[in-house]
Amino acid sequence: MSYYFTKTLSGKFENIVERVTESLKAEGFGVLTEIDIKATLKKKLDVDFYNYKILGACNPPFAYKALQAEDKIGTMLPCNVIVQEKESGKIEVSAVDPVASMQAIQNQALKDIAEQVREKLKRVIDLI
Repeated sequence: MSYYFTKTLSGKFENIVERVTESLKAEGFGVLTEIDIKATLKKKLDVDFYNYKILGACNPPFAYKALQAEDKIGTMLPCNVIVQEKESGKIEVSAVDPVASMQAIQNQALKDIAEQVREKLKRVIDLI
């Protein structure tokens, strides 16, 4: 089982980030955090890296249900979506598969929630 869903698109990096953010919004997710890996590595290590952003996506109703089912699940929230451009104009978008990432947790209620979130994140990737 893969731990992520992925799709490669053509376009401008920032435009794809906007499309992903809008697609997440359409599925009930907000972006709580946006980490610019390229800028961070340049600032902290003075190294050049390609465009790479991590979007910390949260769907509040599902996050609430997950926290009610498993109080330590916050260690795995939010759901991360990455947007990266290794080759100019070719943008790869990947989202975590919450079912795969939560396999070690023996909690059926959480598994049911993860399956619902998985469907939403997969739809985000499929429809961008």
